[in-house]
Amino acid sequence: MTAPRFSGFGPAATDWFVALASDNSRAYWAATKHIWQRDVRDPLEALLAELADEVGGRVKLFRPHRDLRFARDAGPLKANAGGLVLGVAGSAASRYLEVSADGFYAGTGIYRFERDQLVRYRAAAAGGRGEALARALEEASSGGMEVGGETLRGAPQGYARDHPRIALLRRKGVYLGASLPPGDALETRAPLEVARRAWREAVPVVAWLDAHVGPSEPEAA
Repeated sequence: MTAPRFSGFGPAATDWFVALASDNSRAYWAATKHIWQRDVRDPLEALLAELADEVGGRVKLFRPHRDLRFARDAGPLKANAGGLVLGVAGSAASRYLEVSADGFYAGTGIYRFERDQLVRYRAAAAGGRGEALARALEEASSGGMEVGGETLRGAPQGYARDHPRIALLRRKGVYLGASLPPGDALETRAPLEVARRAWREAVPVVAWLDAHVGPSEPEAA
């Protein structure tokens, strides 16, 4: 059976998350699950499937419920709906999509380096190869892309605070993204074009990560 073509998120998509912010309860979920399914979940799944057909890989949708073992003071539902396209051939980067009260976001890269990835990343960023990454990130930012990734406040162990690429060395992850604010455009195919653009503009950075960081390798037992 052919997957449905993405035609936009439903009219209540962002409003559903706005209301969730003031009533994150099981009662709200029970009363509005059909709206979430129709206007949020189904369109997101269709969008991910269409993009996965274009770039290869498989779709992973995140569960809407939080793990309350680690967030007992929060409500049971996540403040966004997200999913990934994983396993794109030759790439360690994930392709991520999200819809929330803030609108739509698409990004790609490595959200947080595993220990072995971080070692390889810092070695490459500190040497001559780091110049290409710094240039690619600067060009992406100048073109309107959002550069993300958790960073250290100080210098990582073994590196001086005045290292010429200390800004790169502080990073614990590197990813790029683009956003679409709440509004009528969310109900069209505009999110598809935002995702395509974000992933296309990120190609130089993702190529650098694939070449110099790569996937995490399991530690020997």
